[in-house]
Amino acid sequence: MKRMILRRITLFFVALLFISAIVFLALRVLPGDVAQVMAGLNAPDGKVEQLRRDLGLNKPLFVQYLEWIFGVFRGDFGVSMLTGRSVASTIAMRASITFPLIFLGLLIALAIGIPLGCLQVLHSGKASQVVARFCAITAGSVPALWGGMILIMIFGKGIGLVELFPTQGFPTDGWRDFGSAFLSLILPALTVGIIVGSGFMRYTAASLEQISNSDIALQTMACGMTKKQMIWRVGLRLALPQLVSIIGLTFAHMIMGVMVIENLFSLPGMGMGLVRDVGLRDLISVQGNLFMLSALFLLVGFAIDVLHRLLDSRLSQDSSGE
Repeated sequence: MKRMILRRITLFFVALLFISAIVFLALRVLPGDVAQVMAGLNAPDGKVEQLRRDLGLNKPLFVQYLEWIFGVFRGDFGVSMLTGRSVASTIAMRASITFPLIFLGLLIALAIGIPLGCLQVLHSGKASQVVARFCAITAGSVPALWGGMILIMIFGKGIGLVELFPTQGFPTDGWRDFGSAFLSLILPALTVGIIVGSGFMRYTAASLEQISNSDIALQTMACGMTKKQMIWRVGLRLALPQLVSIIGLTFAHMIMGVMVIENLFSLPGMGMGLVRDVGLRDLISVQGNLFMLSALFLLVGFAIDVLHRLLDSRLSQDSSGE
């Protein structure tokens, strides 16, 4: 197991370096001069040359990459050419909104999907199962933009039928104003959680139905367990490795999905910030944001791989035999 973790850590850093090179080259090899794009098409030549020197674009490409990647590992992502602020501090501020939104949405999705998936299997063959499947398919088919607008019209302050939650913006004091910050994430997290939870419900029901029709279910019920006990005590434990993989893939997908939600609810997170930076041609900030998002994808994959092997001893045995 230790050897497997060491191999995965090594692969993680190799993949991170590979992705960093792709992100770096993508903003420099594509047609057009980065300095000219950032300065504007009508900028004088002197300003463009000065910007090239400030960004280090007059140096060889390999030297530029080494300076940038060493700075990244020191926590220095450069300075935004528009605001003059450190890109690292800007990313940290945006991540303090995006990541809590993702985790809160994931908790809501798990609270919806797993219990309802279990209940769907327990009510197999009944009308309630058909209703549950219909609701799951319907919720999963609704685009995030539409789902968010529906929740705004129902629960939004000043516009909804039941005025409960704010629909725009984030407190200027950030998480220091915890109550207002938390309330501003409720509707976005519900939008993400309901849509993702419908998928968790389908995956949970499919896994438990397969287990309930297996010999394992017959053996546990022959030992005196009811079907309900078998589902909650044995079925979920056996389905957990598969569910962990699904949760990991869904979590990575949610990182991109919340970008639409942040723009809808005017949340200054990483998604909305990335769209803004691209529109304003702040490519230094775009480069840092893309690197951090890529690193997060790899980190989630690494964590899920290790957790999957801890939950399924057969994978650990296979890796030890390599």
